Amino acid sequence: MPPSAPLRPGLRQGSPDKRAAIVRAALGVFVREGYARAGMDAIAAEAQVSKRTVYDYFGDKERLFLSAIEETEAAQEGEFSALVGRTLDRPGAAEGADAMEAALIAFGREFATSILRSPVRAALVRLITAEAGHFPELRRRAGSVGLVQQVIADRLARYADAGLLEITDPVEAAEYFGLLVTGRVNNRSLFGTVEVSDEKIDALVSGSVRFFLRAYRPS
Repeated sequence: MPPSAPLRPGLRQGSPDKRAAIVRAALGVFVREGYARAGMDAIAAEAQVSKRTVYDYFGDKERLFLSAIEETEAAQEGEFSALVGRTLDRPGAAEGADAMEAALIAFGREFATSILRSPVRAALVRLITAEAGHFPELRRRAGSVGLVQQVIADRLARYADAGLLEITDPVEAAEYFGLLVTGRVNNRSLFGTVEVSDEKIDALVSGSVRFFLRAYRPS
């Protein structure tokens, strides 16, 4: 499979609602059938548009696949920003060790739960995991610092500036935090396919945050 191409000139931007419908349909079909078996006819039928419209908007199946992932992630950025505001950025979060720990636990609990309970997010994780070996663009993205990791790194650096953490590399610390907090929940739930109780999520997240803080609290 060739490397992904940039968006081709001449493709229609068209109606935002129609584009969003195609993206939702494409994500569903790609998750259900896998990239190789997914058909443009099925995607068009599920989006309730013509196959010609799908091609006019996205050009080809590979571009549609990558666009479905990128645009679904972009649509969730506002929700993630609101989550950060409610937890890591809430007043007083950087004013003491207990307040910081509570903010980290609140963020981890809500973030892990939103991934686990959101069919779209769970589907996105499974799709990227299943298809990354066939798409150089997905492999490149996996090796880069994404929005979530960078936002967490910025907040951890702020806590370090307040003397609450001892961190030399905030991006690395954010990666460890993410692996601990969401990784345990993802593993226990098989990436959203097995139900995990709120009590179990609380225990997994709280334990992970305490483990993280033992590594990064000032000695």
